[in-house]
Amino acid sequence: MKFYKKLFLILWGVILLCAPAGAEVVDRIIAVVNDDIITLYEFNAAFEPYLKNIENTYKGNDKETVIKQTRSAFLQRLIDNILIEQEGKKSGTGIIVKDEEVMDVIRDIMTKQKLSMQDFLKNLAKEGNSLDSVKKEIRTQMMRARLLRREIKSKVIVTDEEIGEYYNKNRQDYEGKETVRIKQLLLLIPPNADSAAIAKVRTGAMQLHKRVMAGESFDLLIVKYSQGPAAAQGGDVGFVGRGTIIPEVEKVAFSLPVGQISEVIESSVGFHIIQVVDKKGAGLKPITAVREEIKTKIEDEKLDKKFEEWIASIRAKAHIEVKL
Repeated sequence: MKFYKKLFLILWGVILLCAPAGAEVVDRIIAVVNDDIITLYEFNAAFEPYLKNIENTYKGNDKETVIKQTRSAFLQRLIDNILIEQEGKKSGTGIIVKDEEVMDVIRDIMTKQKLSMQDFLKNLAKEGNSLDSVKKEIRTQMMRARLLRREIKSKVIVTDEEIGEYYNKNRQDYEGKETVRIKQLLLLIPPNADSAAIAKVRTGAMQLHKRVMAGESFDLLIVKYSQGPAAAQGGDVGFVGRGTIIPEVEKVAFSLPVGQISEVIESSVGFHIIQVVDKKGAGLKPITAVREEIKTKIEDEKLDKKFEEWIASIRAKAHIEVKL
């Protein structure tokens, strides 16, 4: 969901802000957020990956302007991180994260990385980190996520009327696309072929078509004679939609009944004989089939709006000084 991707980016900044043990002494404070501070050293360490990305990928003439704007936006994100964390601490009595829940997250990380506890601890030590500090950070993240769920998501309601209105306004998005599944016997025209060579390939295709119409197995003829990428799959091209295959073949494929063999179709690449194996018809998807999808879209929009309103109200009540 779009809202949770956005939320992940906000919360990830807090992890980047956690300087490793033994970090250098910082030179100055660049932001005060109530009783917390952000130092220039911490900010630069957190921003470095973003700066490198801009340096390596941005090709415009206004690179310095882009860097300046990105630094400003990144600092605001970090300030928001701290405000969210502070709110979580204020509401700490109502939001409890058990130690076992934290360990479940750690075990999940270890499983995905295929690490034993011993290896996990060794990796932490190499990074100048410890299990206790990681547990503390995970606990803090979980508290923030639960705070936001309580403060924002619990207040978002999507009604059936809204779902119906969205469906009616965006009906074009729920039109089912017509597709056909075809098998193909293809004889390719050799590169730089002259008219005589093309005629020879055409004659071969016509002879194969006669054999199919006389009752020979289309599948066996495909295996024996077909060329092109689908030959290895017994000529099975799979389901295709309009605009995705050669126009001459598409025109015939969407007009043939299921099971019927086509005439020989000539295209710029060769001569085709196709059979329509299956069809999926077009038509409007019923609202019952797309209800949850629509609900999620509306919910995302509302969550974004609610989050901006909520964080703006927290900023308005906070003491924030920016000295960057």
